[in-house]
Amino acid sequence: MTTSLTLYGIPNCDTVKKSRTWLAAHDVTHRFHDFKKDGVPPAQLQRWIQAVGWEKLLNRQGTTWRKLTPAEQAAIHDAKSAATLMLAQPSVIKRPVVEWTPVAEDVTVGFNADVWANQLAR
Repeated sequence: MTTSLTLYGIPNCDTVKKSRTWLAAHDVTHRFHDFKKDGVPPAQLQRWIQAVGWEKLLNRQGTTWRKLTPAEQAAIHDAKSAATLMLAQPSVIKRPVVEWTPVAEDVTVGFNADVWANQLAR
């Protein structure tokens, strides 16, 4: 069975660059969805939250999160509040988000070569 994937992220993100380089080195065709140009698809965001949880998807280590006021950070306490923030400020989403098909529910967040190799071997 052929695996194809969509990689969601921001082109100047170091982890996204590393991920795309890894995919190219392994001859994996993929579609790239740029959060900056194309936004965050709300239906996909809901699927990602269901698949991996909003806590894993929310990048609390990044610049975007750190620039939020303490009150804004404290307001993020559940999937709904996190999704609202992620739609408004896509840079707060941990990157890359990858949808592996043919199983659309297979979603990974971040780059891990071992996990990705296992996904491709399925």
